[in-house]
Amino acid sequence: MIIDVHVHAYPPEIVAEREKISAAESYFSTLTSGRAHRWGGAADVLSAMEADGVSESWITGFGFKDLGLCKLCNDYVLEAARESGGKLKALAVVPPLARGASAEIERCASLGAVGVGEIFPDGQDFDIADIEDTWRFAAACHEFGMFVSLHIAEPVGRDYPGKGRAGPREAYLFARNHPELKIIMAHWGGGLFMYESIPEARNALQNVRYDTAASPFVYGAEIFGLCSLPWIGGKILYGSDFPLLRFPRFKSMIEAQGMSEETFKRVTSLNAVLFLG
Repeated sequence: MIIDVHVHAYPPEIVAEREKISAAESYFSTLTSGRAHRWGGAADVLSAMEADGVSESWITGFGFKDLGLCKLCNDYVLEAARESGGKLKALAVVPPLARGASAEIERCASLGAVGVGEIFPDGQDFDIADIEDTWRFAAACHEFGMFVSLHIAEPVGRDYPGKGRAGPREAYLFARNHPELKIIMAHWGGGLFMYESIPEARNALQNVRYDTAASPFVYGAEIFGLCSLPWIGGKILYGSDFPLLRFPRFKSMIEAQGMSEETFKRVTSLNAVLFLG
Protein backbone atom coordinates (compact mmCIF):
# COMPACT_ATOMS: atom_id res chain seq x y z
CA MET A 1 0.00 0.00 0.00
CA ILE A 2 1.37 3.39 -1.04
CA ILE A 3 -0.13 6.68 0.19
CA ASP A 4 0.96 9.91 -1.48
CA VAL A 5 0.22 12.87 0.82
CA HIS A 6 1.33 15.67 -1.53
CA VAL A 7 -0.46 15.75 -4.89
CA HIS A 8 -1.68 18.69 -6.96
CA ALA A 9 -4.72 18.47 -9.23
CA TYR A 10 -5.53 21.58 -11.26
CA PRO A 11 -9.08 22.43 -12.36
CA PRO A 12 -9.33 22.81 -16.15
CA GLU A 13 -10.39 26.45 -15.69
CA ILE A 14 -7.08 27.22 -13.95
CA VAL A 15 -5.07 25.63 -16.75
CA ALA A 16 -7.07 27.39 -19.45
CA GLU A 17 -6.77 30.81 -17.78
CA ARG A 18 -3.22 30.41 -16.46
CA GLU A 19 -1.79 33.42 -18.29
CA LYS A 20 -4.53 35.74 -17.05
CA ILE A 21 -4.23 34.36 -13.52
CA SER A 22 -0.44 34.73 -13.60
CA ALA A 23 -0.79 38.45 -14.22
CA ALA A 24 -2.52 38.86 -10.84
CA GLU A 25 -0.86 36.02 -8.91
CA SER A 26 2.91 36.47 -9.10
CA TYR A 27 3.77 33.40 -7.00
CA PHE A 28 1.58 31.19 -9.17
CA SER A 29 3.40 32.62 -12.18
CA THR A 30 6.80 31.92 -10.64
CA LEU A 31 6.06 28.32 -9.70
CA THR A 32 4.20 27.33 -12.88
CA SER A 33 6.37 29.02 -15.50
CA GLY A 34 9.52 26.97 -14.92
CA ARG A 35 10.67 24.16 -17.19
CA ALA A 36 10.08 21.55 -14.48
CA HIS A 37 6.40 22.39 -14.00
CA ARG A 38 3.71 20.00 -15.21
CA TRP A 39 -0.06 20.36 -15.39
CA GLY A 40 -2.39 17.58 -14.33
CA GLY A 41 -5.95 17.05 -13.21
CA ALA A 42 -7.73 14.45 -11.13
CA ALA A 43 -7.97 12.01 -14.03
CA ASP A 44 -4.20 12.24 -14.49
CA VAL A 45 -3.69 11.54 -10.78
CA LEU A 46 -5.83 8.40 -10.94
CA SER A 47 -4.12 7.20 -14.09
CA ALA A 48 -0.65 7.65 -12.57
CA MET A 49 -1.77 5.92 -9.37
CA GLU A 50 -2.93 2.89 -11.35
CA ALA A 51 0.33 2.72 -13.29
CA ASP A 52 2.60 3.24 -10.27
CA GLY A 53 0.80 1.13 -7.69
CA VAL A 54 -0.25 4.05 -5.47
CA SER A 55 -3.32 3.22 -3.39
CA GLU A 56 -4.34 6.65 -2.10
CA SER A 57 -3.50 10.28 -2.86
CA TRP A 58 -4.21 13.43 -0.87
CA ILE A 59 -4.97 16.04 -3.49
CA THR A 60 -4.98 19.82 -3.38
CA GLY A 61 -5.23 22.70 -5.82
CA PHE A 62 -3.03 25.79 -5.58
CA GLY A 63 -2.80 28.23 -2.70
CA PHE A 64 -3.79 31.52 -4.32
CA LYS A 65 -4.08 34.96 -2.74
CA ASP A 66 -7.56 35.18 -4.25
CA LEU A 67 -10.20 33.35 -2.21
CA GLY A 68 -12.40 32.89 -5.27
CA LEU A 69 -9.66 30.94 -7.07
CA CYS A 70 -9.10 28.87 -3.94
CA LYS A 71 -12.80 28.01 -3.81
CA LEU A 72 -12.64 26.90 -7.44
CA CYS A 73 -9.78 24.55 -6.57
CA ASN A 74 -11.60 23.29 -3.48
CA ASP A 75 -14.79 22.46 -5.34
CA TYR A 76 -12.74 20.55 -7.91
CA VAL A 77 -10.76 18.38 -5.49
CA LEU A 78 -13.79 17.76 -3.25
CA GLU A 79 -15.80 16.47 -6.21
CA ALA A 80 -12.85 14.37 -7.41
CA ALA A 81 -12.51 12.82 -3.95
CA ARG A 82 -16.24 12.05 -3.75
CA GLU A 83 -16.14 10.27 -7.10
CA SER A 84 -12.90 8.37 -6.53
CA GLY A 85 -14.22 5.48 -4.47
CA GLY A 86 -11.85 6.29 -1.61
CA LYS A 87 -8.71 6.62 -3.72
CA LEU A 88 -8.49 10.39 -3.24
CA LYS A 89 -8.70 12.59 -0.16
CA ALA A 90 -9.19 16.35 -0.55
CA LEU A 91 -7.22 19.19 1.01
CA ALA A 92 -8.65 22.70 0.96
CA VAL A 93 -6.70 25.83 0.06
CA VAL A 94 -7.38 29.29 1.45
CA PRO A 95 -5.49 32.59 1.68
CA PRO A 96 -5.10 32.47 5.48
CA LEU A 97 -5.50 36.20 6.09
CA ALA A 98 -8.45 36.74 3.77
CA ARG A 99 -11.90 37.58 5.08
CA GLY A 100 -13.95 34.43 4.65
CA ALA A 101 -11.02 32.01 5.02
CA SER A 102 -12.39 30.47 8.22
CA ALA A 103 -15.83 30.00 6.67
CA GLU A 104 -14.25 28.28 3.68
CA ILE A 105 -12.30 25.94 5.95
CA GLU A 106 -15.56 25.05 7.73
CA ARG A 107 -17.37 24.50 4.42
CA CYS A 108 -14.67 22.20 3.08
CA ALA A 109 -14.47 20.24 6.31
CA SER A 110 -18.22 19.66 6.17
CA LEU A 111 -17.82 18.31 2.62
CA GLY A 112 -15.11 15.83 3.52
CA ALA A 113 -11.78 17.64 3.26
CA VAL A 114 -9.19 16.22 5.64
CA GLY A 115 -6.72 19.10 5.75
CA VAL A 116 -5.80 22.60 4.63
CA GLY A 117 -2.88 23.18 2.30
CA GLU A 118 -0.53 23.34 0.65
CA ILE A 119 -0.27 26.87 2.09
CA PHE A 120 2.40 29.10 0.52
CA PRO A 121 3.63 31.57 3.18
CA ASP A 122 5.54 33.69 0.67
CA GLY A 123 3.01 33.55 -2.13
CA GLN A 124 0.07 34.27 0.16
CA ASP A 125 1.81 36.94 2.28
CA PHE A 126 1.34 34.87 5.43
CA ASP A 127 3.99 35.21 8.14
CA ILE A 128 3.96 31.80 9.81
CA ALA A 129 6.35 32.99 12.54
CA ASP A 130 4.01 35.76 13.71
CA ILE A 131 1.18 34.58 15.94
CA GLU A 132 -0.73 37.77 15.15
CA ASP A 133 -0.93 36.49 11.56
CA THR A 134 -1.56 32.84 12.35
CA TRP A 135 -3.90 32.55 15.34
CA ARG A 136 -7.21 32.92 13.49
CA PHE A 137 -6.21 30.49 10.73
CA ALA A 138 -4.82 27.97 13.20
CA ALA A 139 -7.93 28.21 15.37
CA ALA A 140 -10.21 27.49 12.41
CA CYS A 141 -8.19 24.47 11.33
CA HIS A 142 -8.18 23.09 14.86
CA GLU A 143 -11.88 23.75 15.43
CA PHE A 144 -12.90 21.87 12.29
CA GLY A 145 -10.47 18.99 12.73
CA MET A 146 -8.19 19.83 9.81
CA PHE A 147 -4.44 19.30 9.66
CA VAL A 148 -2.28 21.93 7.93
CA SER A 149 0.22 21.39 5.11
CA LEU A 150 2.83 24.16 4.82
CA HIS A 151 5.22 24.79 1.94
CA ILE A 152 8.64 24.85 3.63
CA ALA A 153 11.41 24.78 1.05
CA GLU A 154 14.41 26.84 2.07
CA PRO A 155 17.20 24.48 3.13
CA VAL A 156 20.60 26.05 3.64
CA GLY A 157 22.49 26.38 0.37
CA ARG A 158 19.39 26.17 -1.80
CA ASP A 159 17.84 29.22 -3.47
CA TYR A 160 14.08 29.27 -3.72
CA PRO A 161 11.68 31.94 -4.97
CA GLY A 162 10.10 34.00 -2.23
CA LYS A 163 10.66 36.50 0.54
CA GLY A 164 12.20 34.15 3.11
CA ARG A 165 9.11 33.58 5.27
CA ALA A 166 9.18 29.81 4.97
CA GLY A 167 12.42 28.43 6.34
CA PRO A 168 13.03 25.97 9.20
CA ARG A 169 13.11 28.71 11.84
CA GLU A 170 9.74 30.10 10.81
CA ALA A 171 8.28 26.60 10.56
CA TYR A 172 9.48 25.80 14.06
CA LEU A 173 7.91 28.96 15.48
CA PHE A 174 4.59 28.16 13.81
CA ALA A 175 4.55 24.69 15.39
CA ARG A 176 5.63 26.02 18.79
CA ASN A 177 2.92 28.71 18.70
CA HIS A 178 0.22 26.17 17.80
CA PRO A 179 0.97 22.88 19.59
CA GLU A 180 -2.66 21.82 19.17
CA LEU A 181 -2.35 21.63 15.37
CA LYS A 182 -1.43 18.57 13.33
CA ILE A 183 1.02 19.85 10.71
CA ILE A 184 2.79 18.48 7.64
CA MET A 185 5.89 20.48 6.79
CA ALA A 186 6.32 19.89 3.06
CA HIS A 187 9.69 19.22 1.41
CA TRP A 188 11.26 17.74 4.56
CA GLY A 189 10.50 21.00 6.36
CA GLY A 190 13.52 22.62 4.74
CA GLY A 191 15.69 20.50 7.06
CA LEU A 192 13.69 21.20 10.23
CA PHE A 193 13.38 17.48 10.88
CA MET A 194 17.07 17.33 11.84
CA TYR A 195 16.37 19.44 14.92
CA GLU A 196 14.13 16.70 16.28
CA SER A 197 17.29 15.24 17.82
CA ILE A 198 17.15 18.15 20.31
CA PRO A 199 14.73 17.19 23.13
CA GLU A 200 13.31 20.71 23.50
CA ALA A 201 12.65 20.99 19.78
CA ARG A 202 11.17 17.49 19.61
CA ASN A 203 8.66 18.45 22.29
CA ALA A 204 7.52 21.51 20.33
CA LEU A 205 7.33 19.48 17.11
CA GLN A 206 5.49 16.45 18.44
CA ASN A 207 2.46 17.02 16.17
CA VAL A 208 4.60 17.80 13.11
CA ARG A 209 5.28 15.44 10.22
CA TYR A 210 7.47 15.95 7.15
CA ASP A 211 6.73 14.97 3.57
CA THR A 212 9.24 14.02 0.89
CA ALA A 213 7.75 16.13 -1.92
CA ALA A 214 10.17 17.11 -4.70
CA SER A 215 13.13 15.37 -2.98
CA PRO A 216 14.99 14.57 -6.24
CA PHE A 217 15.09 18.28 -7.09
CA VAL A 218 16.76 19.26 -3.80
CA TYR A 219 18.38 16.33 -1.99
CA GLY A 220 20.58 13.35 -2.73
CA ALA A 221 19.31 9.82 -2.17
CA GLU A 222 21.19 9.77 1.14
CA ILE A 223 18.38 11.69 2.81
CA PHE A 224 16.18 8.59 2.73
CA GLY A 225 18.78 6.78 4.80
CA LEU A 226 17.78 9.03 7.70
CA CYS A 227 14.35 7.42 7.80
CA SER A 228 15.83 4.52 9.75
CA LEU A 229 16.68 6.80 12.69
CA PRO A 230 14.28 6.01 15.56
CA TRP A 231 13.58 9.66 16.41
CA ILE A 232 12.57 10.61 12.86
CA GLY A 233 11.50 7.47 10.98
CA GLY A 234 7.95 7.63 12.29
CA LYS A 235 7.50 11.22 11.13
CA ILE A 236 8.34 11.03 7.41
CA LEU A 237 5.42 10.77 4.96
CA TYR A 238 5.82 9.94 1.30
CA GLY A 239 4.74 12.84 -0.90
CA SER A 240 5.58 13.21 -4.57
CA ASP A 241 4.50 16.74 -5.57
CA PHE A 242 2.69 15.19 -8.55
CA PRO A 243 2.48 16.09 -11.41
CA LEU A 244 6.10 17.25 -11.05
CA LEU A 245 7.23 13.77 -9.97
CA ARG A 246 5.92 10.24 -9.59
CA PHE A 247 6.58 7.29 -7.30
CA PRO A 248 9.15 5.40 -9.44
CA ARG A 249 11.59 8.32 -9.13
CA PHE A 250 11.37 8.14 -5.34
CA LYS A 251 11.49 4.35 -5.29
CA SER A 252 14.86 4.40 -7.04
CA MET A 253 16.23 6.80 -4.41
CA ILE A 254 14.87 4.64 -1.59
CA GLU A 255 16.28 1.44 -3.06
CA ALA A 256 19.69 3.07 -3.39
CA GLN A 257 19.73 3.37 0.41
CA GLY A 258 18.83 -0.24 1.12
CA MET A 259 15.84 0.76 3.23
CA SER A 260 14.36 -2.08 5.29
CA GLU A 261 10.88 -3.36 4.46
CA GLU A 262 9.59 -2.15 7.82
CA THR A 263 10.90 1.39 7.29
CA PHE A 264 9.60 1.42 3.72
CA LYS A 265 6.10 0.56 4.94
CA ARG A 266 6.25 3.28 7.59
CA VAL A 267 7.34 5.99 5.17
CA THR A 268 5.05 5.05 2.28
CA SER A 269 1.84 4.29 4.18
CA LEU A 270 1.76 3.55 7.90
CA ASN A 271 2.97 6.97 9.08
CA ALA A 272 0.27 8.65 6.99
CA VAL A 273 -2.46 6.34 8.32
CA LEU A 274 -1.43 7.02 11.91
CA PHE A 275 -1.15 10.76 11.30
CA LEU A 276 -4.61 11.03 9.81
CA GLY A 277 -6.01 8.81 12.56
